[in-house]
Amino acid sequence: MTAALSFPHAAPPAPGEFIDIAPGIKWIRMPLPFALDHINLWLIEEPASADDPRDGWTVVDTGFGVDATRALWQQHFAQTMGGKPLKRIVVTHYHPDHLGNAQWLAEHFATSQGAIIVEMSLTELLAAHSVAEGSGAYQRSNLAAFFRAHGLTEEQIDVTANRGNTYSFGVPTRPPCCNRIMPGDTVEMGGKFWSAIGGYGHTTEHLSFYCEELKVLISGDMLLPKISTNINVWPVTPLADPVTDYVSSLQAFKYCEADTLVLPSHGLPFSGIATRVQALETHHEDRMNELYGAVAESPKTAADLIPTLFRRKLDNHQLFFAIAEAVAHVNHGWRIGRLTRNVGDDGRIRFGLAA
Repeated sequence: MTAALSFPHAAPPAPGEFIDIAPGIKWIRMPLPFALDHINLWLIEEPASADDPRDGWTVVDTGFGVDATRALWQQHFAQTMGGKPLKRIVVTHYHPDHLGNAQWLAEHFATSQGAIIVEMSLTELLAAHSVAEGSGAYQRSNLAAFFRAHGLTEEQIDVTANRGNTYSFGVPTRPPCCNRIMPGDTVEMGGKFWSAIGGYGHTTEHLSFYCEELKVLISGDMLLPKISTNINVWPVTPLADPVTDYVSSLQAFKYCEADTLVLPSHGLPFSGIATRVQALETHHEDRMNELYGAVAESPKTAADLIPTLFRRKLDNHQLFFAIAEAVAHVNHGWRIGRLTRNVGDDGRIRFGLAA
């Protein structure tokens, strides 16, 4: 039997405060205006160097780009950071709670050489601009057509695909460029070396960071202690199988030391990587088996299967991600040959058990 997860702290830092979570790393928390009401951010002490003689900080992820978060940042500038400058901004992926304040912070701590260049995956930065601009497959009309084909009602489409560009609300300004980090790169933060680990299925090229010396993993959204990461399909890749991508990505975490401290974006820091990876693998296997049972009598759309995958009442924000996750799971069943995929005369895509 695998060991249970271990949590070194029973509670998170209060708003505007911090916890010293690992040598040279401070844990701060910012609010989110959703059912998932928080995100964890990580401040890493940066010593002076030949390139920059100032002591300062690196931040990993930046919070939702609204006034409430920025007011808390102002407190951290003076107190948590002791008036020392932010020297580097590293972002795990393009979602608003992670990228939302990146450009604002970059401009706030600009030097005579200009704004800080945000460090992240180029693929994620391009996704941020495409989503914010509503270009290509991210146009509202394309999203509405995609949701309609997978079974959402017109009323549901109105409160999801047609609700306006909410991404720009959380990311009002976006970095025009980035210092590109690629999976497999070694990144120096706080005088330590961190391996960039690529993650797929949640976003296009999520980055987690592992420091073998400290035995610390900044996991972003790829490895959370209590909830499963949203895995999704969007119109830009309508036939994708992100379930396979995500589960395959988890395998890299098995190479971290067993007693590694995981710093997740949501929930409490924990130890027990192997236990959590196994639980997530089992979770998706169980969901697929339930899905197969749900289509045993007759083919169903992804929307029909949302109650099978999510056993709770969903608000409009949650429904938006639930339909994308339902498509991810039916696509997975279809791609591995367990489900059939057929487009009906009504234009709806239905999935049934393969013979």
